[in-house]
Amino acid sequence: MGIVYQKNKKTGITYVYKNEAYWDKEKQQSRAKRTLIGKLDPNTGEILPTRSYRKDTEKKDSISKKPGSVPITKIRRDFYGACYLLDQVGKITEVEADLKACFPDRYRMILSIAYYLILEENNSLSRFSHWQRLHVHPYGEDIPSQRSSELFQSISEEERMMFFKKQGRRRIEKEYWAFDITSISSYSETLRQVKKGRNKEYERLPQINLALLFGEQSGLPFYYRKLPGNITDVKTVKQLMAEFNVMGYKKVSVLLDRGFYSRENINLLFKNHQKFIIGVKLNLNYVKETLEEERDNLQLWSNLQPQFGVYGLCRTIQWEYEQERPSKGDVFSSKRRAYLHLFYNPEKAAKDQAEMNDYLSRLYNDLANNTREEYRMKDYDRFFTVTSTPKRGRKVTPKEEAMREAARNYGYFALLSNEVNDPFEALSLYRSKDIVEKGFGNLKDRLNFRRMQVSSELSLNGKLFVEFVALIYLSYIKKKMQDTGLFDNWTLQGLLDELDTIERFEYPEHGRLIGEVTKKQKDIYAKLGVKSPSL
Repeated sequence: MGIVYQKNKKTGITYVYKNEAYWDKEKQQSRAKRTLIGKLDPNTGEILPTRSYRKDTEKKDSISKKPGSVPITKIRRDFYGACYLLDQVGKITEVEADLKACFPDRYRMILSIAYYLILEENNSLSRFSHWQRLHVHPYGEDIPSQRSSELFQSISEEERMMFFKKQGRRRIEKEYWAFDITSISSYSETLRQVKKGRNKEYERLPQINLALLFGEQSGLPFYYRKLPGNITDVKTVKQLMAEFNVMGYKKVSVLLDRGFYSRENINLLFKNHQKFIIGVKLNLNYVKETLEEERDNLQLWSNLQPQFGVYGLCRTIQWEYEQERPSKGDVFSSKRRAYLHLFYNPEKAAKDQAEMNDYLSRLYNDLANNTREEYRMKDYDRFFTVTSTPKRGRKVTPKEEAMREAARNYGYFALLSNEVNDPFEALSLYRSKDIVEKGFGNLKDRLNFRRMQVSSELSLNGKLFVEFVALIYLSYIKKKMQDTGLFDNWTLQGLLDELDTIERFEYPEHGRLIGEVTKKQKDIYAKLGVKSPSL
């Protein structure tokens, strides 16, 4: 007879019942039996089954569904080993389960396209038809261009946010989250967020910006957001905090590059009780003053960490916290404890000097040839004086004092935290944000998303989501390869190609057979945390 929802007025909990019709022999009439099957999750709208109903359902499923019950209708021999690896990664990360919950009718298509993007490096989706004929994959059928476009356009914002919630809750409070932004160029002039902006790879095409969150320990991404191409890093923290609240992330620790630093953002992080480690510039007054006080102490042997080859120390400071209170029409002020970490790296000092020498040479040549670049205007005036006379012509003179002042800070850098008071723990955590840069590299290069070639907002949103799913799988594999030393003997593509040689053979009335798995392949699976395939 269907599903019935009943809300308890006292507790506010909505219970879910299943009405089933049955024949009452004693009264010789049809009656309805109501069975409690669970309660409604107020956040996600999902039915959370009761323990007894879940056990009963699982028991029925185990009786009615036997392993390998999908009928074999034709003789097939497919490549299986690499897709099998991705199947297992999906179970370990629980990405497959979360996709199934959010996209029950489409998750297999999403997975198949993600598998293709991972295994066929830099190939466009037009090659999917050829690839799928040779491989075992979740959807099991071809996905023509029209179907993939329809899939991308069907993925809604609500479904994406539900997926982010599920993935985020698996790692919340367990690790720092590294956040950063990259730019993706576009040939399209119809996408609303494609704007001219500061491209971090110096491309001249208009772009969108893409923000990514990665887990510092897991090395896995679980949230992204696209932004207009003219939005700068520093403007995104407020929105990030707001979306943390929407998704229910209350106790989050974040790693932020110094491009996100502003007094407003630090106040916002304190206000939201977010733990943070953020890069800070040396020209800030409180950093400059503390560095001058500690400059001699910083290079003492007792402050050297040989593992990093870096000198470091920590100073506790009082942050001048301010919070506007519109309801009272004033600004609340107080002091908050924070930790300023100062570092000196001799290798970085040599690198800084070489880079600055090269940069100064370019500034000088621009001025000498009268070919100034708009984005360097401040530095022209900072480091050089230009005079011009009818007899001597243009003369470019260096400002030695400004160059000497810049050289004082070669090799120095600083971090600010409201939680970590050990400088090298803070540095180790901060360096782990490199995983975001690697994630951007994977997305742009291996997953073929350096330049967008979609022409509608819905297609862009959907394709970006599927690319993001592929990035989770790719990040897991690369993290495992790095942790277990597989990169010493394998490239990522070489490893996937090695596993892809394992076949699965199907024959009607005889079942399925897995091809030979070598000792080398078994070792790869083991190091990736996966059992070797078998039937």
